[in-house]
Amino acid sequence: MNAPWKAGQAGSRDPFMAFVCDEATLDVTRSVCSEMGWSEEKANKGGLRNAIQSLSVAASPQILLVDLSESGDPINDINSLAEVCEPGTVVIAMGQVNDVRLYRDLIISGLQDYLLKPLNPDTLRDAINNAQISLTTAKQEENGTERTHISTAIVGTRGGSGASTLATSLAWILSEKMEYSTGYLDLDVHFGTGALTLDLEPGRGLIDAIDNPSRIDGLFIERALIKANDNLSILSAEAPMNAPIMSDGSAFFQLQEEFRSAFDNSIIDAPRNMLIDYPHLAHDLNVVIINTELTLAAARDTIRILAWLSTNAMQAKVIIVANKVNSSTNEISRKEFESSIDNTIDFIVPADPKAATQASKLGQTLIAAAPNSKASNMINKIAEAILGSVDAEEESDQDAGGKKSMMNKLSGFKSILSKKEK
Repeated sequence: MNAPWKAGQAGSRDPFMAFVCDEATLDVTRSVCSEMGWSEEKANKGGLRNAIQSLSVAASPQILLVDLSESGDPINDINSLAEVCEPGTVVIAMGQVNDVRLYRDLIISGLQDYLLKPLNPDTLRDAINNAQISLTTAKQEENGTERTHISTAIVGTRGGSGASTLATSLAWILSEKMEYSTGYLDLDVHFGTGALTLDLEPGRGLIDAIDNPSRIDGLFIERALIKANDNLSILSAEAPMNAPIMSDGSAFFQLQEEFRSAFDNSIIDAPRNMLIDYPHLAHDLNVVIINTELTLAAARDTIRILAWLSTNAMQAKVIIVANKVNSSTNEISRKEFESSIDNTIDFIVPADPKAATQASKLGQTLIAAAPNSKASNMINKIAEAILGSVDAEEESDQDAGGKKSMMNKLSGFKSILSKKEK
């Protein structure tokens, strides 16, 4: 049967509704509803027949949980449910019959999953998480276009150059202001400030991923990520100083792959030593932002990083950002810096100690705390440049010739930005 709940996306209907047969299952379902931030009243008593009666006169939810315990003919009853369900509904069934043939028939009928009773909260939670992923996939298929993921790494040339401040602000803009689903991966395992900047506890997700790379999959990501807002999830850590990283880098590669599947954008706060230890981190990046200061040491390290990227991340668009710039205290001028690195600085983010202090006090990103500051205005432009990187890459692919030099990459990228500004 081609179930109608597989035909489209649920739109703005209720996120969840359940129809169960017994009090114990009702208690478990209502408990999970409360954890998910849904009204407990969405879990009803009555089973599959009550579901059919209710949905024949009311809008279907995005995720529907139905109890088959009192059903004499589950397959036929599921067909009846399909007739009253609106397109886009993901259906999860539960029952007491442990039969592989029944399970297969139900899945063929279009159900998302079949759970055995007595119902376990963790099992129900996992099933709902998988259903939410299914909804996202269905929306992409309905739009008829393949989702384009943009993976951006922010690399600081020196400690304290403001790379993490820039990374968290970019993640916040893309998720909150531009409403793209965004994953933030803080690879400074011992001293990362991603969670701290957003006033969150980092959790153990990143450490667990490093310790057990084989566990990393979509479900692991769902559990490990910390939600910062509706569209932003972060993976960060504050590992003990007596616990060095013992990894071949496979965990970081798998995390990048899962982020590509789960989000529209991923922002990676990548300490420069991580690039040295795990060069494969740069192989699938779309954009690399080199965050620097106008100092002699930073100029030297910018040159070295540019040379490294030209070998290890030839596919990536490179954006050079001079951060925390104060014309009266710069060690060297912009002209001297650009002459030294033989490249142009793409964006200048002015120093704004007052806004930075305010952001720290509020537990917010710089751009959230001071949205109208000059620094925030420039960070907005950098976010727009990230989103424009895919267009720039397509135009670059159309150009004649083989591999491009780093300067040509930058020039092509700037031409796209100029067209957008016009």
